[in-house]
Amino acid sequence: MDRARKLNGAETRADGRYILYWAQMNRRVDSNHALEYAVQLANERKLPVLFYEGLTCSYPWANDRLHTFILEGVPETRRRLRTLGIGYVFYLRRRRSDPNDVLYRLAADAAAVVTDDYPTFMAAAHNASVPAKIGVAYFAVDSSCIVPMSRMEKREYGAYTIRPKIRKLLGQYLKPLREIKVRRPFRGAASEFDTAVSEANTAGLVASCEIDHSVPPVKDFHGGRVAAEEKLQFFLEHNLRRYAREKNEPSAHATSELSPYLHFGQISSLEVALAVQEYAGRHKLIAEEFLEELIVRRELAFNFARFAPRVDTLDVLPDWARETMKLHRNDKREAVYSREEFETARTGDALWNATQKELLRRGKIHGYYRMYWGKKIIEWSRTYDDALQTMIYLHDRYALDGRDPNTYTNILWCFGLHDRPWPERAVFGKIRYMSLEGMERKTDVDAYVREIESLS
Repeated sequence: MDRARKLNGAETRADGRYILYWAQMNRRVDSNHALEYAVQLANERKLPVLFYEGLTCSYPWANDRLHTFILEGVPETRRRLRTLGIGYVFYLRRRRSDPNDVLYRLAADAAAVVTDDYPTFMAAAHNASVPAKIGVAYFAVDSSCIVPMSRMEKREYGAYTIRPKIRKLLGQYLKPLREIKVRRPFRGAASEFDTAVSEANTAGLVASCEIDHSVPPVKDFHGGRVAAEEKLQFFLEHNLRRYAREKNEPSAHATSELSPYLHFGQISSLEVALAVQEYAGRHKLIAEEFLEELIVRRELAFNFARFAPRVDTLDVLPDWARETMKLHRNDKREAVYSREEFETARTGDALWNATQKELLRRGKIHGYYRMYWGKKIIEWSRTYDDALQTMIYLHDRYALDGRDPNTYTNILWCFGLHDRPWPERAVFGKIRYMSLEGMERKTDVDAYVREIESLS
């Protein structure tokens, strides 16, 4: 299977009681290649499947916003797994003094462990460290991309190089997954580590955790599978027909707003692409621009994260970008703001302040204005590295779609990644520049600023 990698030399345990699927990033039951792979292994061995999902208080930037979004998805995951006959353990590690080895305890009774192949954040760190210590066969399966990451043999320079390769392979992969059917239902006793989660107790569970309570949940995005399906359906019925025309007008609200659900794996890009393709065909709509963003641009980001040695450094930029920054590093900045001033939206630019307030209040920034947001941080930071670290920090802490290959790629795009040299200017050198005048000419800045200011 070109989606699965075995990450250790351990064998499948002959006397294992189940196949353990560890949902690190793809927190869903439907259209999940990794879960399908776990079920396949289990059926071959006449074993049940146990689905393990954890949420710890100790991951970087753990806060009420991120915790709430994940917890809101748990009840529906449990319901769907029960319907399929798959066992479920959801472990909420509330305090640092609570056990931190539940995965290993569950793996001790497993014939094999299957998890998500994901190139950034905690999943990437876990997949580098856990396999050697777990004592049983450990498989990582790519369920994030439509065309598996493994089908690209090297890091691509940009959309223009990866696009023909994806298009050549897309027909093999743009197909719905088979319906999951387990041959042996899970009959094990409830785990002592399983945490009961409901809509009624979510806020209390979050409050009980040793995490950052200063970043509140957002009102616009309710986590979970059902919410993701509703967002997709709304996009199909109301926004797909106008996406190409109005996607870069933030006040038009023509985008899908699925990025938080894609990031947390509560819906798959495969499902979205198939739904868009089917709806567009039935209603005679053209969906190419949306599918370009969903497939080519998104999978370019995963390709970068997979092959780059790091995703949080300017060292991975093209030679021309690093060279132009070296030449312009001492250029005079017209204004320089501290990280705290950026974080609290206290610059002299009303549009930029509105984009930051959208991040603080809604947990994401419209994609077109996020480019402007990043470019201005470069313009107003003491050094290029200061600008990079500010962007990463703000996304890691506040964005529901942060800590993601798309996040890091889009941030580094502001510095020239997957772009080309432009006419030279102060501070930016040959890196693409974006101006307030350009935003005012192309978008309704005033309408956006008024809308963000009205958010409570």
